[in-house]
Amino acid sequence: MQMRQCAFCGKRIAAHLNQCPFCREMVPQVHLSRASSGAGRTQIRRGLLYMLLAGVIYYFGAGYAKPLEVPIAIQPAVVNYLAPLVFLGGLGLTLYGLILKAKS
Repeated sequence: MQMRQCAFCGKRIAAHLNQCPFCREMVPQVHLSRASSGAGRTQIRRGLLYMLLAGVIYYFGAGYAKPLEVPIAIQPAVVNYLAPLVFLGGLGLTLYGLILKAKS
């Protein structure tokens, strides 16, 4: 049998009772609503972070940061294929997060 605590006297009562048998106070029924999950927000943030990462990779990889050159050689495939792929993946995650947020 499920038990809960009376909000007024603190004694344990059956969960189905509306009135405490000890103090005779009406015990309110508490119905918890389903908490909204933050999955949409998480996906949006992660997607925006991936798009920012792709922009930084492209900026340094393509040689636009002349005073701050990277000490290692970056392959052209990174600039031509990897950075746009990471950007599009981040864009997809952001759109997916917006859809999740709209559904909730």
